[in-house]
Amino acid sequence: MTKEKQLVELIDALEGEMQELGLWQQHTPSVEALSSQEPFAIDSLTPLEWLQWIFVARIRLLLKDNQPLPIGFAMAAYFEECWKHEQEMNSLINIIQQIDKVCSDA
Repeated sequence: MTKEKQLVELIDALEGEMQELGLWQQHTPSVEALSSQEPFAIDSLTPLEWLQWIFVARIRLLLKDNQPLPIGFAMAAYFEECWKHEQEMNSLINIIQQIDKVCSDA
């Protein structure tokens, strides 16, 4: 299976799990909030908002446009820390760890 196909499946799984948990938002944050230059938009978005409105949206756009995918990143540690006291988020963390693995190298 290609890296792109794996990533499509994982992004679909992430979105589906967020919907299943009732965490998928219907209303887009403000343009200002989405324009943050801070890592994970920590100054303007919650971790879930960043995941939905920045990460998922950007990866879907890259895949749709056949653009190069990001490589060599690791975001699971951030979400593990954010949600360390929220066991219900473990399913999301697991998917994020898989995304990290798929995108770990070229």
